[in-house]
Amino acid sequence: MAGHARYSAMLDACVLYPAPVADALISLHVAGLYTARWTERIDREWIRGVLRARPDLEGKLDSRRDAMRQAVLDWEVSTSSYEPLMEGLSLPDKDDVHVLAAAIAGHVDCIVTSNLKDFPPEVLSVHGIEALHPDDFIVYQFDLEQFTAVEAFKTMRARLKKPMLTPEEFIQAMERNGLANTALRLRDAIGLI
Repeated sequence: MAGHARYSAMLDACVLYPAPVADALISLHVAGLYTARWTERIDREWIRGVLRARPDLEGKLDSRRDAMRQAVLDWEVSTSSYEPLMEGLSLPDKDDVHVLAAAIAGHVDCIVTSNLKDFPPEVLSVHGIEALHPDDFIVYQFDLEQFTAVEAFKTMRARLKKPMLTPEEFIQAMERNGLANTALRLRDAIGLI
């Protein structure tokens, strides 16, 4: 496959919120463990998702979006590169076709999503792509480069100032946000984060 030598992942909107999941994924990218990609449409989707649950955040998510984009300079798969591919693709949820099309256009290895049922392996494998739950994806990165991953999580926890979290509170936040296996790995390294 042409492109970056590292493993690359398309981040679905459902993993760009809640914030702890997105922060973990972006932190692992910044640490150099993989290349993260997404689209403007995915940005709009995660922002809509947050606002459905927290309408009080209307107009306050641009700084988070911009910080993610600054952390991942090559984040964008452009609409013009993936839109032409959409017509020939089919998924159980037609609203996810753009994610697969962007993954193909962006030459990524996997789609990180909590909605695995919407990305059947038999459809993705034709394109050399797999779908991974964020917890599994993070654990795989952790298992490949444990010291780098621990350092990424340590840095992530250090950025949290309001409120500042103890290592155990930080791990519990991962657990509450669907990252149970990640939490287990972090508990093994609790003295280092």
